[in-house]
Amino acid sequence: MQKNFVLSTTDRHSKARHGRLTTAHGIIDTPAFMPVGTQGCVKGVSPRELREMNAQIVLGNTYHLFVRPGLDVIKHFGGLHNLMNWDGPILTDSGGYQIFSLAKLRRITDAGVEFQNHIDGARAFISPEVAMEIQAALGGDIAMALDECVPYPCEYDYAAQSAELTTCWAKRCKAVAAHSVAATKQLLFGIVQGATFEDLRKQSAQAIVELDFDGYAVGGVSVGEPEEEMMRAVESAESFLPRGKPRYAMGLGTPPQMLEMIARGMDMFDCVLPTRLARNGTAFTAAGTLNLKNAEFALDKNPIEENCTCQACREFSRGYIRHLIKAEEILGLRLITLHNLHFYLNLMSRARTEIESGTFGQFRKAFVAEYKTRDAMMVE
Repeated sequence: MQKNFVLSTTDRHSKARHGRLTTAHGIIDTPAFMPVGTQGCVKGVSPRELREMNAQIVLGNTYHLFVRPGLDVIKHFGGLHNLMNWDGPILTDSGGYQIFSLAKLRRITDAGVEFQNHIDGARAFISPEVAMEIQAALGGDIAMALDECVPYPCEYDYAAQSAELTTCWAKRCKAVAAHSVAATKQLLFGIVQGATFEDLRKQSAQAIVELDFDGYAVGGVSVGEPEEEMMRAVESAESFLPRGKPRYAMGLGTPPQMLEMIARGMDMFDCVLPTRLARNGTAFTAAGTLNLKNAEFALDKNPIEENCTCQACREFSRGYIRHLIKAEEILGLRLITLHNLHFYLNLMSRARTEIESGTFGQFRKAFVAEYKTRDAMMVE
């Protein structure tokens, strides 16, 4: 049987890996960043522009698409690929995090989650079986098992109970996928939980791995915990994940965080920061973030970043983009979005090259040292 994931190179001085993940809609070179297309659209960016910046895969959100436009509409269009005119791979998340963070009222039981959605308060229910049904209808290339995401801080007993529930739900998701028509082409990833507790992360990883998923995600990170706790949570799980399967650190992160996670053996990432901060006028550069609303850029003829090949940097100055932002012209936000996504995707491409060349350690160290986090990075 052909393997879906093949490792090409492993860094000698860290756990960084370069691999290839084969899906029904194409091959993904890892480490990989997945632009977030919450509602079936990466905010402000067309599929054509994503292809031009070499995005390999995008993320669609099960909860949001279930609530709106709904399964009937998605089925009518023949799945999410057709609806959004994207012919590359798509990963659909389980909806667990959005239920945790957005639902107005929710009640979690062994059966699943009853909740009122955040749009009109309509009651809904998502179980592992329903989550798999939704993701089958979406037709993504990678589906995620339903999990419960716990907040930070979190009591040990609740984290333990939640991790056990996540394992039970993972078993049910696996059972549904085994009998689904979509199972022939849709990969299924399990999710490790356990909050910030090392023993729970270990136990969760071992239990999820025993179910033999196509890949494994570390969930429940970047939910407000200190960065060192985030790193420890990933480290606690990583050593129990199989070498020959892809690892996905969910909801991460800043550019230095992603490089640190790559060094800790992670392969896939998603994060809203490139698009969200762009809408606040903030651009990513190798030296940190720039808030282009600031007056210091009013007469600046330079591009957002020297030697960047994105459309914004090839064609426009910081001063012009600042003018667009101050004038509330949509083009300004779009240009920064295009730049930020290009920056993230190019960072992953550079990481792959450095791993292949055996120089990832030096690259990581130099990048993190140069990168300066500015106040704008804290905007959520």
